[in-house]
Amino acid sequence: MPVERRCGSVLGKRRLEELVVAAAVDVDGFYRTLIPVPCSRDMPLVVQVDGKGVVMRLEALREATRRAAAKAASGHRGRLAPGEKPNRKRMATVACVFDTRPAPRRPHDVIHPPGGRSGERPARPRPRAENKWCTASLVRPPEQVIADIFDQAEARDPKQLRPWVVLVDGARHQLDLIEAETGRRGVTVHVLLDFVHVAEYVWAAAHAFYKPGTTEAETWAADHLTAILSDHAARAAAEMTAQAEGEHLSASRREGVDACHRYLTGHLDQLRYEIALARGWPIATGAVEGACPHLIADRLDITGARCGLHGAEAVLRLRAVVSNGHLDTYWRFHLAREHERLYPTPEQRTYPLTA
Repeated sequence: MPVERRCGSVLGKRRLEELVVAAAVDVDGFYRTLIPVPCSRDMPLVVQVDGKGVVMRLEALREATRRAAAKAASGHRGRLAPGEKPNRKRMATVACVFDTRPAPRRPHDVIHPPGGRSGERPARPRPRAENKWCTASLVRPPEQVIADIFDQAEARDPKQLRPWVVLVDGARHQLDLIEAETGRRGVTVHVLLDFVHVAEYVWAAAHAFYKPGTTEAETWAADHLTAILSDHAARAAAEMTAQAEGEHLSASRREGVDACHRYLTGHLDQLRYEIALARGWPIATGAVEGACPHLIADRLDITGARCGLHGAEAVLRLRAVVSNGHLDTYWRFHLAREHERLYPTPEQRTYPLTA
C-alpha cells in the first residue's frame, strides 16, 4: 500500500483502538480545570438533553438489550422496516449548555398561518447559541451526564443570577432526572418542551382530519400551534378532541388526535411558550439535535459500523472535545498529564541506568 511504502509498518487495528482510549482519559480532568467565559446576568443559560442510539457489538449492549437480541435470534423475519435495527443499539445520552442573547418574539414569528399577514413583515430574529459546550456518553448513565451538564452550568453561573432554561423532548425519564438533579442542587430552572416535537404531534392530529399537503391541514395545524404558543394548550387539546367526537372519527384515525391530546395535557407545565417568547428564550432543541448527528451519526453510525463499548466511548468523548473547539488546549493538557504519569517525581531523572 502507498502508506506502508512511505511510512513503513502502520499500526494494527487493536493498537489503534488502545491509543484512542488512552487519548481520552484526561477529558474529565481537563474540563474540571477549564474556566468558562463569563457572561452578563441578562443572558439566559440554556441546557438541552437528548438521546441517540448507536449500533453496538453484541457484547457491548446493555444486559436487557442483549437478552432481547438473543431471544430474537432464535426467530426469523423475512425483512426489516427501512432503518430498523432491533436490539442492536445502545443509547448514548447527549447534552449541551450554551449562552444566548435574549431575542423577544411573537407567536407569528414562529408560525405563519396560510393567508395571514406574517409573510408581509420580517420575522424577528431567533436566539443564537454562544459558547456552546457539549458532552455525551455511552457508558455513563443518563443521570451522570445530566449531572455533568449542570456542573458546567453552575461553573458558568455559580450564584444563579441568570435565568436557566432547560429544553427536552418530553421523555418522562429525562424530566424526572432533571427534576431530581435541580432539586438536589437547589436551582430554579424553566423547563420547556421542544416546540418541534409539539408540532409533530399537532401535525399528526391535523392529518386525522385532513389529507396531508392540503391547505386545510396547514391552516388547522397553524391555528392550533399558534394557540399553544399563546398559552392556550389546554384549549387546543380540548378543541381537537371535541372535533374528533363531532366528526365521529374511527379509532384508527383518532390515534393521532388522542396521542396529541395526551402529550399536551400531560406537559402543560412545560408549554409556557408565551413567557419564553416574551423573554427571548429559545423554544427548540436545535443545538443538541444538531450535536447528535455531528458527534455520533457522522462517525459511529456509518454503514456497517459495529462499535465496541470502550472504543466508541473514547471516540465520542474526543469528538465532543473537537466540537467544543478545545482539541489543541486539551492535547497540551493531556501530554502534560502523560508526562506526570510517566515521570511522577523529579528524582527519576537522576536514577542511574542498570543495564
